[in-house]
Amino acid sequence: MSVARSPRLAVLALSIAAAFAASAFAQDAAPAQQPSKTTELQTINVTAEKRVENLQKVPISLTVLTPDKLEAFGSAGDGVLQLAARAPSVYAETSYGRVFPRFYIRGLGNSDFDLNGSQPVSMVYDDIVQENPILKGFPLFDLDQVEVLRGPQGSLFGRNSPAGVIKFDSKKPSQETSGYAKASYGTLGTANVEAALGGALSSRWSGRVSALAQHRDGWIDNTYTGKKDALGGYNDRAVRAQALYEDGDFNALINVHARWLDGSATVNRGNAIQLGSDNFVPGFDRDQVAQDGRNRQHLFTWGSNLHLNWNIGDYTFTSITGLERATMYSLGDVDGGIAVAKTPAQQQWVTAFPSETADALPHDRQITQEFRLASNPQDQWNWQVGTYYFNEDIAIANYDYNTLNDHALDGFAVQKQRTTAWALFGSTDYRITDDFDVRAGARWSHDSRDYHVDRFLSPIGGGTLSLATSPHDARWSGDITGTWTLSPNVNVYARIANGFRAPSVQGRVLFADSISQAKPETITSYELGLKSTSWNNRIRLNADIYSYTMHNEQLTAVGGDINSTRLINARKTEGYGAEFDLEGYLTPNFIVTAGGSYNHTELKDKDLSVAICGAGCTVLDPLNAQGNALIDGNPLPNAPKWIGTVTARYGIPYGQSGEFFIYTDWNYRSEVNFFLYDSAEFKGKPLLEGGLRLGYNWNYGKQEVALYGRNITNRKQLIGGIDFDNRTGFVNDPRVIGVEFKTEL
Repeated sequence: MSVARSPRLAVLALSIAAAFAASAFAQDAAPAQQPSKTTELQTINVTAEKRVENLQKVPISLTVLTPDKLEAFGSAGDGVLQLAARAPSVYAETSYGRVFPRFYIRGLGNSDFDLNGSQPVSMVYDDIVQENPILKGFPLFDLDQVEVLRGPQGSLFGRNSPAGVIKFDSKKPSQETSGYAKASYGTLGTANVEAALGGALSSRWSGRVSALAQHRDGWIDNTYTGKKDALGGYNDRAVRAQALYEDGDFNALINVHARWLDGSATVNRGNAIQLGSDNFVPGFDRDQVAQDGRNRQHLFTWGSNLHLNWNIGDYTFTSITGLERATMYSLGDVDGGIAVAKTPAQQQWVTAFPSETADALPHDRQITQEFRLASNPQDQWNWQVGTYYFNEDIAIANYDYNTLNDHALDGFAVQKQRTTAWALFGSTDYRITDDFDVRAGARWSHDSRDYHVDRFLSPIGGGTLSLATSPHDARWSGDITGTWTLSPNVNVYARIANGFRAPSVQGRVLFADSISQAKPETITSYELGLKSTSWNNRIRLNADIYSYTMHNEQLTAVGGDINSTRLINARKTEGYGAEFDLEGYLTPNFIVTAGGSYNHTELKDKDLSVAICGAGCTVLDPLNAQGNALIDGNPLPNAPKWIGTVTARYGIPYGQSGEFFIYTDWNYRSEVNFFLYDSAEFKGKPLLEGGLRLGYNWNYGKQEVALYGRNITNRKQLIGGIDFDNRTGFVNDPRVIGVEFKTEL
């Protein structure tokens, strides 16, 4: 691939150069004068190992996203998908709109779009694992920070974490009165309102309430129906209420939260991709579609959790209880086109096999319970042990419509699944010498599922197919890490970790006569890392290299040619790469952050084959006798080799308490394949997107007004596809420009 065609290193090379230049400057040159306290990087505390520690002392490949970054990334109403390519080795995508994010770390993820699909990236919100993909899309607001833990987390987190964990921590109540309110409005009718208020309720009770409302007008015209601004809009609302009780050595935190969403499902663009390339067809317009199908989406989730902590002398006992519930309905025009063109201009949208599908989640209930006993922080030896219980009860309804027959129901299937899991875990941290520390952890996990599906061929009869299965698995996982302190500001670590994911079931049987199952997957990872600060604590540089081998990786084969989706296992998957994070005050008013990664993934299974596209496409893999693609040697889907991210903020003090500022952020990911097989059409070109904020704050930053822009270059890019009927794709959002005001107490 030529340099002109691929800006692969456009951001990443700049980031790496900045990292090494800053590191070299920090070691070889002294500052002209001692920097003031305000220009030092603040200590970042994390709970990556379920205790509060300095980021620089935790021997894990770890990135922290702070509220200022999240505020910038989410200016235009982006949900949790704003995290895609915002941290090294992290990517995310969806084919469900705002309700079903799929995350990938170091190339490992799962593109399964069924509502009981399991993913190897665990998302933990306020210490509660969010198992169902629908729960993973909860909006980001009033957060302390987001922690991204890369690599297997099989000891302390365990459940579905062989690729890593993304951990969200809400702002907690305190006796100090605090809060904020902000509102913004931008193009496409993009409006956001967010507010929080917290403080003392009594001498022992404190509380905090926060809420979010996001709106976008429809902005995509449907030229088939003639309706302007028919699709692309949403109303997304969320609320969180917390109460904290503190009495000496005991505290209790109660959290209640909910979300309501109404809007468009993903808007599919039929026949959008040129045959033989990954380019759009001539005349493609992001603001228009021609569809004869329906599109709508509704979601309601709510949950509550209770954290109890007792400080008992040299120990702390913790209980964490969680309940999550969800209902959802999503209907989309899967073929993305029309059955018969009304005008010659609509010919490119005509589809040979019109299809319209809907998924409903009438019932999802998740209960979790964790007990943990930990030693209070000691200089030489720290430990913790615990138990974990998980129970989920879920019902799913899949519908298939035929748009040629006035939306008559062709068939539907009802899936029911109950999952029960429990675990025993423990970890220890022992300082052998002043310069050498060893950490180790282990977990025994047991997972079982009871699964049943009924397929009804029509609403008035025509036969019923009933299938059932009950897979289960139990095994050990764990990690061991050695950390060497080279100086007060530099340490290196070596980590070996493994993890697993329990058997998975997929019951989308509208076009199949059997349940699809995948065996347990296991992973062993090796990692060598560096954590450092320098230049009087004005530069922070962390980096690592890693490799892993995964056996029986669970993958989703989407084959349009046979119009079915099934789970498969790859005999072996290998991956390796490097990652870094950099943060630095270059001047008292100029702060820069950068991060980047290289991730190589490769499937190692000479006999593994998958069905190919159902309409015209150019398959680049060899085919077997059955016409299926042999995918040995292919990279994983949605696994960019290169990811780079840069942010920069420059402030100009004005008056005694004011400041003009400019903030920009850019993120890059290299080319991705959408499917397991390799084709010329179903790829996402390298993508570089940028954001910009220009503003003024006063009263020492408590009030702020800013102009913002997201996707400021208005880049138009394929970000996913559907291969069963035609060359259907979906695209990123256009540029959004707006204004925002924020005030703090």
